[in-house]
Amino acid sequence: MKSLLISFGILLAAISHTFAQNDTMYVMKNGVVINKQSVNPSDIDSIIFYAPQVTALTDADGNVYGTVNIGTQVWMSENLKTTKFNDGTDIPLVTGNTEWGSLTTPAYCWYDNDEETYKNLYGGYYTWFAVNTGKLCPEGWHVPTRDEWATLIDYLGGASVAGGKLKTTGTEYWNSPNTDATNESGFSGLPGSQRPNIFSTLGNNGRWWSNSESTTNSSHAYVLYHDEAVIRRNSTTKRNGLNVRCIKD
Repeated sequence: MKSLLISFGILLAAISHTFAQNDTMYVMKNGVVINKQSVNPSDIDSIIFYAPQVTALTDADGNVYGTVNIGTQVWMSENLKTTKFNDGTDIPLVTGNTEWGSLTTPAYCWYDNDEETYKNLYGGYYTWFAVNTGKLCPEGWHVPTRDEWATLIDYLGGASVAGGKLKTTGTEYWNSPNTDATNESGFSGLPGSQRPNIFSTLGNNGRWWSNSESTTNSSHAYVLYHDEAVIRRNSTTKRNGLNVRCIKD
């Protein structure tokens, strides 16, 4: 506790010094600036540090996931990686590019068909036909609707800034510049890209399904970008392999 109080005092002193200089508040980790915000000192009467509430969730394979409260919603804080539906039946694993490109049925794969390297980082890639079974997420959870994605985006300040708040920081996984990434939501979005038939290059974007259809052949998906703070809703072909986040019922 003594160390915490000393560190907090140093932080407040640094913030006060910053205010006096240029009215910009810097948030730092290990000596590196991870976020900055223009502020008016007269509008601030306190600074609150908030850590998202995290619990655990288990799928039909026994994989355990972190979860995070974002506004009134509870989301997975990592991508789904189950190989089974929540009734215990297997999801078909499809590895061939030609076969994947003509799918009209539930399927999953790992990035580059390399489970050992990519499963725990990016999770599985699922067709929308797997999403549409209603059995992809653990019991009590589901793939979010378009409206539920909209609620998340509105809570984070709108589409023009929400993307930055949903992305992991730095350029270990995201390509530079990873614009305005703060991960202040705790969503921890990664750039897993997608599988139309061949695997798209990692690092530029991350894509997640909704369970809402767009047309007969496409459904709504949500995309984060390495060079923008925006999150966009796209109409994506149902056979494409995208990552999935589940939301609590």
